[in-house]
Amino acid sequence: MPATLDQQLVVAVSSRALFDLDHSHALFEDQGLQRYSAYQIAHEDVPLAPGVGYGLIKRLLELRDPQTQTPLVEVILISKNDPNTGLRVFNAIEALGLPIKRAVFTNGRAAHPYLAAFNVDLFLSANSQDVRLALAQGHASATLLTGLNQPTDDNPEVRIAFDGDAVLFSDESERIYQEHGLDAFQANELAHSEVPLAPGPFQRFLSLIHQIQVSYQHTDQRPIRTALVTARSAPAHKRVIKTLRHWGVQIDEAFFLGGLDKSPVLEQFRPHIFFDDQTTFCQQAAKVVPTGHVPAGIKNL
Repeated sequence: MPATLDQQLVVAVSSRALFDLDHSHALFEDQGLQRYSAYQIAHEDVPLAPGVGYGLIKRLLELRDPQTQTPLVEVILISKNDPNTGLRVFNAIEALGLPIKRAVFTNGRAAHPYLAAFNVDLFLSANSQDVRLALAQGHASATLLTGLNQPTDDNPEVRIAFDGDAVLFSDESERIYQEHGLDAFQANELAHSEVPLAPGPFQRFLSLIHQIQVSYQHTDQRPIRTALVTARSAPAHKRVIKTLRHWGVQIDEAFFLGGLDKSPVLEQFRPHIFFDDQTTFCQQAAKVVPTGHVPAGIKNL
C-alpha cells in the first residue's frame, strides 16, 4: 500500500521561505535565469542560511505524538527551481538535519495545482502571486515577508499568532467597518454577539493545531502556544470569544488592542509566525517577528 499523510498536519513551504535566498533571487531578477542557474549549481555545496520560516518549520518537524512518537507534521518543499538548481536547497536541508524528504520542483511554473495532491493544510511562500492562487483554492496560505534575521533559541515550543477578521474569521464584520465606520461595526458585533462568525481561511489550520495541543493534554508537555492579536476591542471581543467556543477551539492568549500597534505585544509573545491580512500591520510586525501576509478579505481586493 502507498504511504499516506492522512494523520499528519501537512505544511508546504517554498525554498525562499525556508532559507535566505535573497541574494540568489536578486541575481535572478537582475541577470536572468541562466545566470541564476549557473550560480546555484556552482554554489550547491555552500550552506544556506536559515530564512524567515525556518524557526517555525524546524519546531513543527520536532512535534511527536506523545503516545507513538510518530511525527505529527509533514513538511513538503515547494520550489520553482528545476531539480538541477534545487539540489542546493536539498543539500541545505540535509546539512541542517531537517527531516524533509518530499519535494515539488516546477521549473518556473506555479505550484498551487499540486497542493491538493498532498492535502496541504498550510502553504508558506515568499511569492505573493503563488499565495493568492493557493488561497483561492482553499488552502490556508501566507506570503512571508523576508529579510528578518531573527535570533534562534533552544526552546522547542512552537508559538503561532493570528489576527482575527479575514484570517481566523471571515471578513463579514471587517466589511461593515470599512464601509460604515467603527460605530456601525461595534453596533453590529453587539447585536450579533451570540451569532458565531463564519470561518476565515485559517480556521481549519487553527483547529488542526488545537487538535495537536489536545493530544498533549494528559502529559506534562505543552509544545504549542497560540495567540489571537486583533485590532478589535470591547465590546466586539464577546463575539470572538463565543465564536472560538462554538468551534471548540481554545486560544492560549488573546490581545484586543483597539487599533494599537501590534508590534510591542508580538515582540513579547515572540511568535515563530504571525498571520495578518492587512499590509500595514504586517510591515510593522515584520520588523520584530516572522510575519505572513494573508491576502484575504476586503482589504486585499
